[in-house]
Amino acid sequence: MNFLDGSLFPENQDKLVITAAPYGPEWVPSDFPEDIPVTMEAQIQKAVDCYNAGATVLHLHVRELDGKGSKRLSMFNELIAGVRKAVPEMIIQVGGSISFAPVGEGEIAKWLSDDTRHMLADLDPKPDQVTVTVNTSQMNVIEQMDARDIAGTSLGEPDGFRAYTEMVVPSTPSFFEEHVRRLSKAGIQSAFQFYNVNSYETVERMIRRGIYKGPLICNWVAIGGGMDQPTIYSLANFLRAIPDGTMLTVESSMLNTLPINMMGIAMGLHVRCGIEDNLWNQKRTAKMTTVEQIEQLVRISKEFGRDIATAKEAREICKIGVFYDTVEETLAAIGYAPNAKGRQQGWLNKAA
Repeated sequence: MNFLDGSLFPENQDKLVITAAPYGPEWVPSDFPEDIPVTMEAQIQKAVDCYNAGATVLHLHVRELDGKGSKRLSMFNELIAGVRKAVPEMIIQVGGSISFAPVGEGEIAKWLSDDTRHMLADLDPKPDQVTVTVNTSQMNVIEQMDARDIAGTSLGEPDGFRAYTEMVVPSTPSFFEEHVRRLSKAGIQSAFQFYNVNSYETVERMIRRGIYKGPLICNWVAIGGGMDQPTIYSLANFLRAIPDGTMLTVESSMLNTLPINMMGIAMGLHVRCGIEDNLWNQKRTAKMTTVEQIEQLVRISKEFGRDIATAKEAREICKIGVFYDTVEETLAAIGYAPNAKGRQQGWLNKAA
């Protein structure tokens, strides 16, 4: 991605797209009862509140009435339908893990099977996006957190701590290649979750081989523990690799969330916030609701002179519903150089 003279001027940047992650499947309701919705009605209202505060993308997980993250796709269908009715223009992005919350006491946090995650392509009503992980990786979400971040929460308890330090994201080529094919066939956009340059490079190769033919919509996930480090050096290194046509959202955790988002706002990128990522204000003197975090980013972005995208504008920026017919069209739309004529693009994996 190039940064030329004037790249930091708001008039040369897209309006800001804010993703809200208000459901926080790693937490239990007692961790933040003021802001963790449990009933279906409350979960729908949470989406409405986030939208009214300025978020135009909803990162969606679902809770059962017992407060645990739901692994039932029927519950996802119900919540998607409710959100679609309440805020029809909001972009619904389903979390591709479905729910990684431990099922029983003493169990580690675990992503669901490949076959179960493939069923996200059959959700009805269908979401606009499903997040797609690429390449198996450790996902120790606690590694870079301070002990004060989780003190008094379920993650600070021995079982919770072990559950989330041992979590692994399973994503092999047999899964993610088939997954993006199924999502594309269903008209659902793949929202790629890039943990480092390596996972991005794998997606570039998929695009060049014709496995994925759509816009490059992605998150840079800087949460440590197997993912990238939340520093300006890591971000700059990642930005050097990606093409100009990328729609990139920055994402981090706890007290890194706000400064990483401020970098994203200044650089013309897009942002994510919410209790799935962070519970605290910057001095840890109080917890911040997802709505308060959204309102904070709206204020800061306006100070930068960068307007907030409306839902209609966010759909255009994210290219919701856009797919391409050929590899060449995809490469050109994203801003890649064309495939070299006659070059073998991976003899083990041919385009369909």
